[in-house]
Amino acid sequence: MPPTAASLNRRQWLALAMPVPLLAAGCAARPGTRAPTEVDLVAQPVQAALRGDGHPAVDAWGYGGAVPGPVIRAVQGSRLRVDFHNRLPAATTVHWHGVRVPNAMDGVPHLTQPPVAPGGRFTYEFDLPDAGTFWYHSHLQSAEQVERGLQGVLVVEERQPPAVDRERVWVLDDWRLSRDGRLAGDFGDAHDIAHAGRIGNLVTVNGRLPRDLPVRRGERIRLRLVNAANARIFGLRFDGHAPQVVAIDGHPVAPHAPAGDTVVIAPGMRVDLVLDCIGRPGERHAVGDVFYPRAAYDLLRLAYEDVALREQPLPPFPPIAPNPLPEPDLASATTHALRFEGGMMGRLHGASLDGKPMGMMALMRSGKAWAVNGVVAGGHVHEPALTLERGRSYVLALVNDTRWHHPIHLHGHAFRVLRRNGRPTALREWQDTVLMAPDERVDVALVADNPGDWMLHCHILEHQDGGMMAIVRIR
Repeated sequence: MPPTAASLNRRQWLALAMPVPLLAAGCAARPGTRAPTEVDLVAQPVQAALRGDGHPAVDAWGYGGAVPGPVIRAVQGSRLRVDFHNRLPAATTVHWHGVRVPNAMDGVPHLTQPPVAPGGRFTYEFDLPDAGTFWYHSHLQSAEQVERGLQGVLVVEERQPPAVDRERVWVLDDWRLSRDGRLAGDFGDAHDIAHAGRIGNLVTVNGRLPRDLPVRRGERIRLRLVNAANARIFGLRFDGHAPQVVAIDGHPVAPHAPAGDTVVIAPGMRVDLVLDCIGRPGERHAVGDVFYPRAAYDLLRLAYEDVALREQPLPPFPPIAPNPLPEPDLASATTHALRFEGGMMGRLHGASLDGKPMGMMALMRSGKAWAVNGVVAGGHVHEPALTLERGRSYVLALVNDTRWHHPIHLHGHAFRVLRRNGRPTALREWQDTVLMAPDERVDVALVADNPGDWMLHCHILEHQDGGMMAIVRIR
């Protein structure tokens, strides 16, 4: 059983309350300097104690000998240099999800770089223009490699971070284990591809069974949530508390309560919360996952220490300074439609694969079930679905013509979410991964300011492998 707040001694409490440590060969660069934060990052087989002490470890793959990999921390405006070593039995790459990197640093095999062979090395180096919560993961055979554990968090700190009492990072994930406790080897399962993706049977936070979070009355905590699961969508509800959403996909928003008091976070997404601990000493409050109502459960509990930190409520949390994103000029923007089609119970009868028209049954026999504008992605090399002119503004009309949810991720950019089903969004969020409900249309806007060929795909990784992937070329 996880320790309760009352059972923790002072040393255990301090260990839990400490900020996430810096991972770097030296110190993080100071604001305004160009000195890089240098990191050695090794991908290798690991033994992951997913089910906690007393249970056999699971054979997995990880960065830095752990699942998830170590949290990399740097400061906004600094430069990050990652010396990557591949000690896996398979080729791989590292994608820096949500970071506006140069195209050559994006980590997409055969498109932006050759795969890093077993025993090989690659140096990723780029500036960090935006503060926020980002993450890194494999982008080669990602439905298998991310599921095996190749994932980690990149925190880019603000030059003047907002005041909180402490910070926590929660990497939310799930795993499909067989009866003998091993990672199930049914990667690329046809049912997963054509339905909701690979939903696991074990949920973890930071690579372990969720543990109660010790808190103190009056404490203010910044929670950085990252959904690293292949397909599971989380909907977190904090019983007895009113967390404020302060950033989505790394980019600040006006502090606000989540819709329906539920923090919905799809694969690939990140959400920063500010949690004011308003309970009383000795109380325990559940944090439940309610996205799938028939399978709702308590993820963990907020366990109040016997001694309060403060009794007086803190003032409202101020907005975080915005990132330096170029504002789209909607008056001159050109609109392009991207229709996402396929899957079980869908209306897709056929599409083009490798330049050849194929019926739906033939596509499914080829391990495919999804298309973008009638084209099924057969791999990482294919012609662009869109070609955009550098520096111009565009609106992308994303249409989910399927019966399934899809978190759509665009590499190398952030976009403003303008409308959902024709209704303007209240916050016009900046995101790089936007969740679309079945039959929903979402209009997003961006400035095409980062040249290169960029992946656009569903971040339910079985949908990506099943064909829901395209290239956006910026020239």
